[in-house]
Amino acid sequence: MPQTVCSGTMFTTPSGFSPHLACAEPGEEEEAPQEGSRPGACLADGPPITSASLDTLIQNLVPTTDYYPEKAYVFTFLLSARLFIPPSELLARVCELCIKQQQLDQSPLDTAKVRKFGPKILQLLTEWTETFPSDFRDEKMVGHLKDIIHRIAACDEAYWKTMNQMLQKLNQRLALISQGEESIVKVSLNASSISDKLVAFKTKPPPIQKDMLSICNDPYTLAQQLTHIELEHLHHIGPEEFVQAFVQKDPLDGTQPCFSDQKKKTTNLEAYVRWFNRLCYLVATEICLPAKKKQRAQVIEFFIDVARECFNIGNFNSLMAIISGMNMSPVSRLKKTWAKAKTAKFFILEHQMDPTGNFYNYRTALRGAAHRSQTANSNREKIVIPFFSLLIKDIYFLNEGCANRLPNGHVNFEKFVELARQVGEFMTWKQVECPFEEDQAILHYLHTAPIFSEDGLYLASYESESPENQVEKDRWKALRSNIMGKT
Repeated sequence: MPQTVCSGTMFTTPSGFSPHLACAEPGEEEEAPQEGSRPGACLADGPPITSASLDTLIQNLVPTTDYYPEKAYVFTFLLSARLFIPPSELLARVCELCIKQQQLDQSPLDTAKVRKFGPKILQLLTEWTETFPSDFRDEKMVGHLKDIIHRIAACDEAYWKTMNQMLQKLNQRLALISQGEESIVKVSLNASSISDKLVAFKTKPPPIQKDMLSICNDPYTLAQQLTHIELEHLHHIGPEEFVQAFVQKDPLDGTQPCFSDQKKKTTNLEAYVRWFNRLCYLVATEICLPAKKKQRAQVIEFFIDVARECFNIGNFNSLMAIISGMNMSPVSRLKKTWAKAKTAKFFILEHQMDPTGNFYNYRTALRGAAHRSQTANSNREKIVIPFFSLLIKDIYFLNEGCANRLPNGHVNFEKFVELARQVGEFMTWKQVECPFEEDQAILHYLHTAPIFSEDGLYLASYESESPENQVEKDRWKALRSNIMGKT
């Protein structure tokens, strides 16, 4: 019988965790950037920024004729700045500085100067639209983008072509985001089927309800289809959602959160959490549903093999969902069933996902998978799907462990460098194309098969192996009256 390893619930506190980040000292002052020498204020050359005023950080984002911010700085600041200033206001500030510094409101323009500056501002806007396309759902963002390019286009017609290509790719990305959100809604509606009436089928041979083994009895194939679903979810999650999940009121921004002018968007992140929970309950349902002990033991062994293949693939999220489902109390109490199953491989997998030492074993395995991904020649070896609940918890504690602003009002930029490192690593993993062929029948079942509620799982469990004490007997009686009476 398994030992409980971890709940699939998001945002719970793993004991003993503390973020490995030295927060900036409260009194630390930033270096004022000098025109033509700002690379020293970025993340590669010279001492890294640990804190600075918001105005200084915005200034460091603005390119000039002889300066462009480090790519790591651009990602870090665009990711974190939304905690302090809405993206549309940030882009407006950037454009204002560009117009002022490059004298883009003068007539005639200094053509030679603009041709040095043009490629740099286009590069910044390209990085912004490619990495944070959701920001440009706001018409103000697109307006600012067009305005700044219109100002420089008179000096080089190629800028018009670049802008049109940028907008075309942006529209394609936004269309994919909308399609993904529509599919999430559709899948969520289909996946909401909770059928405690399945319990009644346990006493009605032949089986009326389809089960996983009738759809797919090959653990390797099922692990591959689970990986399809995981990578699809990862692909839709934008980096900004990790920040927006923890948006709070900026103490220097009056009484309103900086997102007061736009909807807080964490749709894809929340959908991924729902998928994890569904997979947990689906595994538990599949184990509790069969009437015969031998069949239940076969299902347990099957999911053990699926979990092992998920580990081999690098799909740690499905692995943990399967382990969590098998560790749910209605499943773990089936002692006779577990005694009949071959469970040695399961205990090995449990050890890999043991929460001891802040999931030390899992983090070691994750580093191994990440290293394999970096040196891989095939998409099959590049797959890294982290245990998402723990990733969110790490980011949550990083956010809670260090203030966004220091007492002197400066932005705690060191904190956001670490945040960008964690999110950036995730962004690399989510780009991998799934190398496995889709099986629509299996995918449909995973998304739509009815699952038990927690009460349904307990009733199915008691119907399989009788209650062992008076508390269980009383609960069994109540559940039979409540659920079976509705069938």
